Amino acid sequence: MDYDYIIVGAGAAGLSLAYQLGQSPLAHQTILLIDPNATRRNDRTWCFWEIGNGPFEAVVSRRWEYLWLYDNQWSARLAIAPYQYKLIQGIDFYRFVDEWIAQRPNITRLYGSVDRLVELPDGVAAIVGGKQYTARFAFNSVYRPTPTPPGYHTWLQHFKGWVITTRQPVFDAEAATFMDFRIPQAGDVRFGYVLPFDAHTALVEYTIFSPQLVSQSEYEIGLQRYISGQLGIDQYDITHIEYGIIPMSDVPLPLRPSPHVLNIGTAGGMSKPSTGYTFQRIQRQTRQIIASLVKEGHPFYPQPTFNRHALMDSILLNVLDAGRTPGHRFFANLFRHNPIQRVLRFLDEETTIAEDMALMSTVELAPFVIAALAVAWGRMSGLGRRALEMG
Repeated sequence: MDYDYIIVGAGAAGLSLAYQLGQSPLAHQTILLIDPNATRRNDRTWCFWEIGNGPFEAVVSRRWEYLWLYDNQWSARLAIAPYQYKLIQGIDFYRFVDEWIAQRPNITRLYGSVDRLVELPDGVAAIVGGKQYTARFAFNSVYRPTPTPPGYHTWLQHFKGWVITTRQPVFDAEAATFMDFRIPQAGDVRFGYVLPFDAHTALVEYTIFSPQLVSQSEYEIGLQRYISGQLGIDQYDITHIEYGIIPMSDVPLPLRPSPHVLNIGTAGGMSKPSTGYTFQRIQRQTRQIIASLVKEGHPFYPQPTFNRHALMDSILLNVLDAGRTPGHRFFANLFRHNPIQRVLRFLDEETTIAEDMALMSTVELAPFVIAALAVAWGRMSGLGRRALEMG
C-alpha cells in the first residue's frame, strides 16, 4: 500500500480528520489528502455551540454567551452558559490546518479530482488523472445528492449574508441573533441571523429553509428590508458577501459504500436534517472514527439500530413539507417555552427521552402525530413497492 489512509476532499470534514489523526496515537500514519481545489477563499462561516474548548479553538474568531430570539409576539436575550456560541471563518480554518499539514512529512497533498475509488482485496485504490494511489482505507467527503424515496424528504437551507459596517454603534456585540422570524415567511421558514463582531460590524444573513432555491435578488431584497426594517439601519457599507446551500435531507446516505471506504461530513450524513448544522457533527464523527481505528484497527464505528433523533428530524421535515403548521411557530415555541440549554442539547441529540417529551409538550402536538403516521406509511409503502419491483 502507498498510504495508510486516503482522504478525498479538503473541506471541513477532510481537514478535521487529517488534523485530529495527527493529535491521536495514529499521528505517524501516512495520509494522502486529495484536494480538487488548490485555491483558498473565505467561502463560508461555521458557527456552533460548545461547552469548553474544542480542537480548533485557535481559530475561533468570535464567541457569544447570549443569543437573541425573535418572532412577532415575543423576543428574548438568553444566556446560554455553560455553552458558548462560536464562529470560525473558513479562511482561518483552512490556513490553520494547511500550515499544520505543511509541517507533517507523513501527509501528502495531491491536487486533483478522484475519478473513482476501487476496492482491492486488502484495501482501496483512488484513481486520479489515470494514476492509481492505494491505501488501507479511504475517507470520502464528496457529497452527491441522491433521489428522495417515498417517506423521506429533501429540503435546503440556503442563505446570503453581508458583512456590514456602520458609522454609529448599533449592534449588541455580546449577543448573536440566532433566529429572527419578524420577516414575511412566504410559505417557507425564513429568518434573520446576525453575528456581531463589534458594535459597528456584523455578518447579517437572510436564511431560508425550503425545497427550492430562490433568485439572488430575492435574498438581496430580503437583506435590505431586514437591515432597514428590523435592525433600523439605513446607512452601511458591505465589506464581504457570503452565499451557501446546505442539504436538509433525511434520505439515508451510505456511510460505508464499500468494504474499505467510509463517507464523512455531509457525504456521510453529518448535516443535521432539521437545522443544517454540520461542523460539530463532523467533529463527533471524527472522534468516533479515530476511536475505532485505535481500538479495532478499522474506522467503521458502531451505529445505533434505532436513532429516535433522526426519526424526529424526519417528522419535522414532513411537517414543513406538508405545511402542517408554520415552521417559524414550531421553532419559536421550542425556544420560548424551554430552557435554551435543553433546546441546544436536543439539537445536539444529547437529550434523554424524558427531556424530548418535555420539549414536544411545548409545541403543537397534532401536526407532529399526523406527520409521524405519514412518515411511517410512506416508508412502508416504499418498502412494499421495492419488494414488488425486486420480486
